[in-house]
Amino acid sequence: MKERGTRTRSTLGLAGFLVVLVTALGAHAEPPSSTLPGRKPDSWEPWGAFLGRAAHTAVGIEYSARHPARVVFLNTASLSRIVKEGKLGDPERLSELVRLLRPDITDTSARVLFEVKPDNEKSHAEAREQARRYLAALNEAVDPDKKLVGGTGFEGSLFLEFENGGALWQLSWRTPEPGVTLYRWSYRRKKPHASWKERAAQKEEALPREEVEHRGELAEQAIRAAYEGGKRPKGFQGQVYLPGDCH
Repeated sequence: MKERGTRTRSTLGLAGFLVVLVTALGAHAEPPSSTLPGRKPDSWEPWGAFLGRAAHTAVGIEYSARHPARVVFLNTASLSRIVKEGKLGDPERLSELVRLLRPDITDTSARVLFEVKPDNEKSHAEAREQARRYLAALNEAVDPDKKLVGGTGFEGSLFLEFENGGALWQLSWRTPEPGVTLYRWSYRRKKPHASWKERAAQKEEALPREEVEHRGELAEQAIRAAYEGGKRPKGFQGQVYLPGDCH
């Protein structure tokens, strides 16, 4: 009875988490202030959504690139798939309420998990709570010797140069506590004829909104192409300097 009561409280807690998650998603669906470049004509989203997607893409792919021999699931994989394909246990142990949830980074070889959020106080707290909930759900379904914990020691930085001497964006991330990875975007002013490293040494500034609206369509595409060795997106005349280039 005690075990059943514990499981019931856990399930109710996860249900509450889902309610909060759905509410948050609903809030993001409110009428935005602008269209995002590169989206379908009838697709509307807040301009900042593009930065979030680009950051999640970069941070997730970078983690996978650093650990090519490991089994890593990014935020397209559900908890059910992670348990099954990661050979952690029986996905049927997951309740219907949680099996479709998708953590940002789950490394089933190292048995660690990361939740990726913007680097601010509110998002930090949200990341901590989501990581805790995901770990609780997974660890109820996995075998006793395959429990997961929050990952640590994951940090890095990359730069996007849009023209020679033109706009320079930086994406950096850190993991201040187990399971919580926080990212932020910053900007360096134009400085013609200067190398990207010289401009990277300039004063860091907040990324201007007009920069995002003007160049946002290229950020995620350029980052993905740089990691995957694909063709650079149309209209992108600059370079992507990945973490290995930034040392």
